[in-house]
Amino acid sequence: MTIEIVHSLIMVAVIAFAFIFPKTPLVQYDLQIIAFLFIILFAGKKFSRGSRLLESIIFTLVILIIINTTGGSTSPFFFLIYFLLFSLALILEPVISIVTTIASVIFFIIFLPQQQSINTLLPIFALVFLTPFALYMGKEHIKNEILKNKNQDLKKDTFLFHSLIIKNHINNIKKSIENFMGDHELSDIKRSTGEIEKLLDKFDEIENKN
Repeated sequence: MTIEIVHSLIMVAVIAFAFIFPKTPLVQYDLQIIAFLFIILFAGKKFSRGSRLLESIIFTLVILIIINTTGGSTSPFFFLIYFLLFSLALILEPVISIVTTIASVIFFIIFLPQQQSINTLLPIFALVFLTPFALYMGKEHIKNEILKNKNQDLKKDTFLFHSLIIKNHINNIKKSIENFMGDHELSDIKRSTGEIEKLLDKFDEIENKN
């Protein structure tokens, strides 16, 4: 089972709980529960250097609980779900935004009160049109992260390569000094010093380009 499927199943379960929550006696403690979730988030960041899945679960729970306890699709905070879709596409895999949208639309329709006007359904179906943008942003974010990691690896490799060559030239200089007999060793020292200067200049050029 791939990580995308695991994350998708977890997020569907989280969304389902967020819609069932207002129907349970726990709803009277919604503010305390939201505060507790943020405590868990901060503790997770401090002691385990944070978890993208944990962040996604808590953000999803908090936003959907707020929306579902203040009117559902007619909630004045319904716009928060738009930010949630884009956030999930950046925090987790881009496909999670599609899963979240489909699950949210289904649960909104299931828990929609009877005799609602068409205007109530419009914000729900508007989520579908935002999903491609969230998906696109998620993919672009991944591309940028991959490119950034490649540049960092290239810098490390270049630095290591230059360090080894410079170290070799320094060793040659030491040997020439220890066995100094005249002009021949002096020429070797000058040549090695020149090579070191060239390597440092090349390294500076690469750093400036990146």
